[in-house]
Amino acid sequence: MDKRARLTRSDWLMAGLAALAEAGPVALKAEPMARRLGTTKGSFYWHFADVPDFHLQMLELWAGGAVEHIPAALADQPTAVAKLRRLGQIVAGSQHPVLGDVPVEPAIRAWAREDARVAETLAAVDRARIAFIQGLLTEVEITNPEMARIIYAAHVGMQDLTARDGIDNASPMGSLVDLVLALR
Repeated sequence: MDKRARLTRSDWLMAGLAALAEAGPVALKAEPMARRLGTTKGSFYWHFADVPDFHLQMLELWAGGAVEHIPAALADQPTAVAKLRRLGQIVAGSQHPVLGDVPVEPAIRAWAREDARVAETLAAVDRARIAFIQGLLTEVEITNPEMARIIYAAHVGMQDLTARDGIDNASPMGSLVDLVLALR
């Protein structure tokens, strides 16, 4: 008799985010997910009411980490300038606190084009991130809100580029932050 460890809700969510990054939202149904994890659909339905519930919990996991990890990662920086410079390195690396280097954000953005609930979640994450960047810029007396949007747009584009070509964008992102800081 095979005594495999039971899958947890977290196992399913992490596998779902990895499947989304690899194959898109078509992979996020109970049957393909169960095959991916080598188990039955019963295990899926033990943890989730249905597929939309699974999607919602995946989005909540991603969004929570996507909003909270940057302020937490910058907490040890002594000044707003140091935080902005470190921010450039962090966003270029695109390491999610839960998912590590799984390039899920470009897949979330693609999924948002097809699903209104995903689009709402993504919009809330984008607003929170832009507001955080704007707060840092305001601390260094750069009050033009377009600068926060420019930095954030570069982050989004660099994530997509890195997901496609694997090239590290820490240096270009650092250069952009330095250019914005030079406006002071």
